[in-house]
Amino acid sequence: MDYPSHRVADPSSAPAPSQTANLISICCSLVNISRLHIVAIAAMACLTFGWLFTGRYLWMAVTFVALDWFVINLLNQTVDLKEDAINNICRVTFTLRHRRIFLGVGLVTALVSLVAGYWINPMLTWPRIGFHLLGAMYNWPLLPGKRRLKQLYFWKNTASALGFLITVFGYPLALIWPFDPFNTLPGDITWGAVGWVALFFFLFEVSYEVIYDIRDVNGDAAAGIQTYAVVHGVRGAVRIIDSLIFLSIAILVISFLSGMLPWRIVIMAAAPLIQFAFYKRALRRGISAKDCIAITWIGVVLLVIYNLWVVAELPGLGAVNVGL
Repeated sequence: MDYPSHRVADPSSAPAPSQTANLISICCSLVNISRLHIVAIAAMACLTFGWLFTGRYLWMAVTFVALDWFVINLLNQTVDLKEDAINNICRVTFTLRHRRIFLGVGLVTALVSLVAGYWINPMLTWPRIGFHLLGAMYNWPLLPGKRRLKQLYFWKNTASALGFLITVFGYPLALIWPFDPFNTLPGDITWGAVGWVALFFFLFEVSYEVIYDIRDVNGDAAAGIQTYAVVHGVRGAVRIIDSLIFLSIAILVISFLSGMLPWRIVIMAAAPLIQFAFYKRALRRGISAKDCIAITWIGVVLLVIYNLWVVAELPGLGAVNVGL
């Protein structure tokens, strides 16, 4: 019996990926490496809290927040390869292949932007230097015993939250403080109120970090990173997340009932409630990288909606005049 002949395809004759497809693939990888969702939520939070505390949109602060978080995320990816590989983070191969390039681009961008930023507006220089020093101690073994902040129990999440406080609160306030430090806030906002809002934001942000740690528990354990999820197990981490979420809500509600915060701030308690519902659902099937990114983008969308409400001057803004 004769069998039909089969020609072996010449590999050289296979259609090569188009330049457009390659470019799209590279762009997608760069978006993943820079953690665009983190950059976006930091920038939107800066825009929002800057308006809450000044009545104006401080676009310069927002621009530097986005740039600095892009740099920190890029550098972070070059040192987290071991745990990311264990956690099946898809960008590891691409990052490993171009690690030196990313490291060089990140360091040069940080240095050049600090010098340029000083000439544009020197008031942002010190908080920006503080943020980058914190990022360096988080990423590299600069602490005694050649340890990173990321490896230390409690300090890992605390350092991340402090990074957000420096950029989201510190950058906008640095722009207004030198001019009139005691009369720059809207009439119904005091510096005490700023402190309570900062505490709310800090606790809420740490809850985000612990959710991410549940996703990364296997890789962090292998890399010797003592997160709450590694030390106390997933159940212990869940209890910490729940406590942080409801404590952050309680701070806003109590401050509002005591007359320290206006309605336009206390309404932000909706964000922790939405996060709580989403992460509990994800937890039942196992928190994945997509879940963490989705939670972050939900936060971005909520902030966008909040600011659209502001721009439209809808009810509930209180005494603040909208300034663009």
